[in-house]
Amino acid sequence: MDLYDQHIHSKHSFDSQAEPAHSVLRAIEYGLAGVSFTEHYDTHPDERDGCVYDHAAYSATINRLRDRFGSSVRVGKGIEVDYQAENMPAIVDFLDGGGFDIVLLSVHWSKGKPIHQEAAWDGLDPSRVTRDYLVSVLDAVRHCERLQRGRSPIFNVLGHLDFCKRYSKRFAGVVCVDEHLDVVDEILVSCLESGLIPEVNTSTLRNDMPDPMPGAAAVRRYADLGGRMMSLGSDAHRATQVSANFDLALSILRAGGIEKLAVFHDRRASVEPIGGANSECGMSSLE
Repeated sequence: MDLYDQHIHSKHSFDSQAEPAHSVLRAIEYGLAGVSFTEHYDTHPDERDGCVYDHAAYSATINRLRDRFGSSVRVGKGIEVDYQAENMPAIVDFLDGGGFDIVLLSVHWSKGKPIHQEAAWDGLDPSRVTRDYLVSVLDAVRHCERLQRGRSPIFNVLGHLDFCKRYSKRFAGVVCVDEHLDVVDEILVSCLESGLIPEVNTSTLRNDMPDPMPGAAAVRRYADLGGRMMSLGSDAHRATQVSANFDLALSILRAGGIEKLAVFHDRRASVEPIGGANSECGMSSLE
């Protein structure tokens, strides 16, 4: 099985100082077939000034990495879009001319607040905040499905479906996603209807949480609903995090009935079958 990490950040994102070449070298060390950088693209007025994304500089970096490492590993040029409904027309125009291999749709805001900051949780019922966040994800998927009717896909992958659980754990000491599996179900159905591939994001596994985003229950439910492939990403912000905990994620995918990984190049998906538990995946034990 050829394995790809399709969610990686570098110094081209506001919250990472990682040298892109170091992340590629890490991928080669662990025998990955490819990596896709997915730098943050933030358009909310409160975040725009802090967004360091520079398309020309980023594109030049990708070209240099391909020249240097292209014979050893595929280097994808991707982007992670912070969903903002009011900015979608401008976002779509930008994406159409960006030359990306993969575009992640991610929801970081709910009810006008960034879910990754304590203010979104302070003094509020964490179950209510969790449900509101999941409804925001559902609204985003449905909005994007409407936008791309009759045209080529705008977004390829839904990033970290239950992202809120990382922060409910941090700020409220609880995880409430299982109380709202009805909304998770609707998100998964909408992904199938829109062709948006859900990501299994392993970043929670290196942050003292037992499940990736989403967890095993959602993976099983996606398979029950007819889903056959998902994307895999570490959400690495340091080179040492590239492909971290992929072994556990693959075991969850297999146990949940997911048969394939979707791998994107030039915005088109190819399929990488997930082998059995003893299949070679070019990896040793990761931190």
